Parts: sequence; C-alpha cells; structure tokens
Amino acid sequence: MDIRNLRYFLAIAEAPSLSVASQVLGVAQPSLSQNVQKMEEELGVRLLDRSPRGIRLTEEGRVLHAHAKRICADMDRCVQDLRDLSETVSGTVSFGMPPSASMVLSVPLAETIRLEYPDIRLKVVEAISGYLTPWLDDGTVDMALIYDMKDIEKYEGTHVIDEELYFYSAPDAWPFEQPPDQPIPFSALSGVDMILPTSGLRNTIRRYEEAHGVALNVVIEMDAMQQIIELVARGSGYAIFAPAATQKQVERGELLQVPICQPVMTRPVQLVHHPERVSTRAGRTVEEVTLRIIRELVARGLWQGRVV
Repeated sequence: MDIRNLRYFLAIAEAPSLSVASQVLGVAQPSLSQNVQKMEEELGVRLLDRSPRGIRLTEEGRVLHAHAKRICADMDRCVQDLRDLSETVSGTVSFGMPPSASMVLSVPLAETIRLEYPDIRLKVVEAISGYLTPWLDDGTVDMALIYDMKDIEKYEGTHVIDEELYFYSAPDAWPFEQPPDQPIPFSALSGVDMILPTSGLRNTIRRYEEAHGVALNVVIEMDAMQQIIELVARGSGYAIFAPAATQKQVERGELLQVPICQPVMTRPVQLVHHPERVSTRAGRTVEEVTLRIIRELVARGLWQGRVV
C-alpha cells in the first residue's frame, strides 16, 4: 500500500457508489476496482462487500478507513508544514476551550493572532472539558485547554496555570452571618443550596469533598455555565467558579465573589494536544502566543491564578 492507494480507498469508502468515486478522483472505475482488489490481496482481508445495491465497508474496511483518514491527514499536514517553513506562518488551527477560559482568553488571542499572524485562521471551539477530550482524540480540535483530569498523561502539553476557585452568591441572598469580605471555610458550604455542573469542575469539587469529609448539598446540576450564573444572580442557589467565568457579573455588582479557605481550592489548567497527531507550524505558533497571553492576563489580574 502507498498513500495513493489509501486516498483511492478513502474516496471509495466515502462516496455513495464506485462510479461517483471514479468521477471525484478522475480515475477509471475498473482501475479503482483493481486497486481495492490488490489491497485486499496484500492484506489478506475483504475490505468491501459488493452487491447490486452498491458497496459497503466490511469491519476490516472500517478499521482501514479510520487509519487511512489519519494517515492522509498527517501526510497533508507534513507537506503543508514543510512548505510553510519557507513562507509566512499560515494554516488553520482549531482550539478547544472551556467556557470560563474562553471568556477571558479567546478575544485577546483572536486579536493577537489576527494582528501578528494574519495568515493563520484561528477557530475557537467552546465546550465543556468532557467534550474536548474526544475532539482531541478524533482531530476535531488541534489543541485544547483542559482542566484537572485524571488521564492528562495521555496527552502532551503544558501545565499553564493553577486557578483559584471562589464561592458566589447574589448580593441580596448572602447566606452566612459573617460578612462577604472574609473567606468562607469550605465546610460551611455544606449548609447552603449549591448549583454545580455535572462534570469537569464538578469532578474537581468532588475530590475536595472526599479529601476533607464535606458533603455539599447540590440541588441543581447542569452543564450550562451561563444558566448557573443567572440562577445564582437571581438568588436561586450558590456556586463555585473560577473568577474568569464571572468577571463581568462581579464588576456590575450582580454577584458576590468570596474566597474559600480551609482549604483554598484550586484547579490546574493544561494546554494539550494529542501526541499521535503531527503539530503544524501554525499550531505551535498559536500555542506560543497562548502561553504569552495567559502570562499577561495573570500579571494584569484579569485571570486570577498562579502561573506554573
């Protein structure tokens, strides 16, 4: 097999019929049939089931299809990256970000990339961490910011920042006797109605509960950060967030932001990519700019945390 064989096979596998694949590739239909037959002979398996109604992939064909897509995509990136070395930095980079990180990072990153590297097309995809990891695996995104993960060693990347987590309340629904200008012990949060996400941040909070013997009273769970913020601002419950997610609401006086103590709660933020995927020059450039901007945001107090 060579790269041409794989490209032919991909076209056949993704076309509704062999004749359509022939037209797309500009290759005679008999030549395509012979190409598949030679691959089947070389591999010792049947890749396609042929019938009067058309063709469909066998189980072996589906496995080859998945590998062929990755191999051809990596080959295309390799060629493009080599060409880019003698030219300006260019290409498309897909960047997955959790909503809270996107709120503080996506705009300055997009502006900087557009100003300094106008030939890079940056695509920011916003989603919770639970969605970002499968997208890293299948190539939907080239890189992602991932919060505290147990299997982070699966990916390659950089531990960027440790975010501090805070307690949030509506100003007219403050639930404690002590004033909101003093840190709240983590154990005290067990006595109020909490609204938390179902994954990501929830997993981090759960580990603190288990480590310190605290059981929070979670009355609502939803993976919709803006809706959680709105519910808290309406006095329907209380939440734990990183300040990046609630900066505007705090500035407008819609939310109270109070430090948590005993213990101070933090979560690591990792900038990662999949080790089996070739990193392009454009991707490496976006990664370098991202790290630079994060350091600047922390230094200016716009992203509260400790740079690692």
